[in-house]
Amino acid sequence: MLATVGLLGGAYVLSAGYLNRANDPHSAPDAAKEVAGIPVTIATVEKRDVAIWLSGIGTVQPLNAVTIKVRVDGQLQRVMFTEGQEVHAGDVLAQIDPRPFQAQIAQARANQAKDQAQLNNAKLDLQRYSSLANSQYTTRQSVDTTRATVAQLEAAIAADQSAIDMAQLQIDFATVKSPLDGRAGMRLVDEGSIVHPSDANGLVVITQMAPIAVLFTLSQDELPSVLAAQATGKTAVVAYSRDGAKALATGTLVFIDSQVDAASGQVRLKADFPNQDRALWPGMLVTARLLARTEMATLVVPATAIQLGPNGEFVFVVRSDKTVEIRQVKSDPVDASLVIVRSGLKAGEQVVANGQYRLEAGSRVEPRAGAAAP
Repeated sequence: MLATVGLLGGAYVLSAGYLNRANDPHSAPDAAKEVAGIPVTIATVEKRDVAIWLSGIGTVQPLNAVTIKVRVDGQLQRVMFTEGQEVHAGDVLAQIDPRPFQAQIAQARANQAKDQAQLNNAKLDLQRYSSLANSQYTTRQSVDTTRATVAQLEAAIAADQSAIDMAQLQIDFATVKSPLDGRAGMRLVDEGSIVHPSDANGLVVITQMAPIAVLFTLSQDELPSVLAAQATGKTAVVAYSRDGAKALATGTLVFIDSQVDAASGQVRLKADFPNQDRALWPGMLVTARLLARTEMATLVVPATAIQLGPNGEFVFVVRSDKTVEIRQVKSDPVDASLVIVRSGLKAGEQVVANGQYRLEAGSRVEPRAGAAAP
């Protein structure tokens, strides 16, 4: 009897222990875990217009960069610009001592005045000899000789005028002016230096800042899309910072190279930008994005929603009861964060954007904050 009671007691104790564990509040989280869904991030399938951009690495290049050199020999009297200054076409940058050229022009004018006086006298002689020749008081040879002297002096006066013009040109060249609007670089010559046209460095480099160009490359596989975009009119190009995080300027495609680089399979393109705010600087590395086309009223989801399986691409679609089903889809990438869904989904459906690694068909999920398609 005691043994039986012991058995009954043991059974009772076990039964009571089971009841106690079932009612123990510390066991509630374990039970909740058994019925709780898998936490995931969901996104809604959206229908909207999507711009298709082609991206390439590019370099900012000025349309013009001119090394200002002197055109005459002489001493540099004054430098009339500041490094980094914005200059305009016609602005005076430097002055070379003009006095040697002023002396040359004075000498050329004196020679011209002398030759002009001789010419006037020769013309009077020609008139006299011509009259005497008609009366046979002088020879025809004297007339011809005087006429030749007149011609020689006229040629000498023309040469004197050329010398005057050349000396005046030297004086003009002694004043160094900017040939274009741009930004002055570092000063390469100090005041007081003797400068020559043959100097390698010049005085300064003037770089045109606005407008400015970006030279970039795209894969040859994207060339048909670029040509199609260009055929429709002006093709927009946006220059981003090197990491692609910040848009810097918007411009227009102006040039597609006539051949593809056989070594790299890349084609070069150039876009012009107004750059009035100087957001682009010569030599900068940028990410250039070219607008190839716009997909109208198309379905999009975050790129992270697309999974790859044995049968191709698929997504986990969240049903109304918070379970998921596997749906085969076809998609085209837009960029690293967005894809266009060609088939398999409808607008308004919800898909799992993150947390798919624990899911299978029929899994219950606990949706978190939605991830809107960027």
